[in-house]
Amino acid sequence: MPKPPLLSSPELERSSVVANNTMNRERGLTGVNSYARELGVDLLAHLAHRPAPSWLDLCSGEGRALREAASALPAEAVLTAVDLVGPLAPRSAPPALEEIVASVSSWTPPRTYDLITCVHGLHYIGDQLGLLTRAASWLTEDGLLAAHFDPESVRHADGSPAARPALSALRAAGYSYSPRHHRLTLRGGRPVQLPFHYLGADPTAGPNYTGQPAIASYYTAS
Repeated sequence: MPKPPLLSSPELERSSVVANNTMNRERGLTGVNSYARELGVDLLAHLAHRPAPSWLDLCSGEGRALREAASALPAEAVLTAVDLVGPLAPRSAPPALEEIVASVSSWTPPRTYDLITCVHGLHYIGDQLGLLTRAASWLTEDGLLAAHFDPESVRHADGSPAARPALSALRAAGYSYSPRHHRLTLRGGRPVQLPFHYLGADPTAGPNYTGQPAIASYYTAS
């Protein structure tokens, strides 16, 4: 079976899979359709007792969770939402919230954060492992990274599954993974190097465990 043509990050971001208008962009902080339910973490409890708590949300959609958190956190809090298209319904942001329209594949923050989240966003990022590597260095010393990750979306150059070596490398670097919930977490900022070189992504990979179309990321060993 011939390998599908692989797209670069800019090409991928123009594809219909990444520009999926049925994607859930409205998750709040708590409740049935929420970050707390999806990530299994009391995010406000993690940020509590910090004089100036900071939270970076990657692939933030409409930014509802951060807007709700702003009212419960100190005025000194730093909340950063990064999304490829930003909120589709423009509205004024709380003083603590900065909304950035950018590709998370190339964007880099000027600071570190106590909390970094990516709720079902990695499914649409070409170099998933590269983003996870970079995000590890954006955490504070006791910071928490929590994201959904589908190891079945990681492929070798010939298209064969690379889930096992990817998970092995991530765990060796300090990440924890829950197969049942597809949750990847990392506690404590650190430099991370993973033994993979990104080749490109296939937006025709089909639905993943969420039932939504997703991409497959191709790598060679480095």
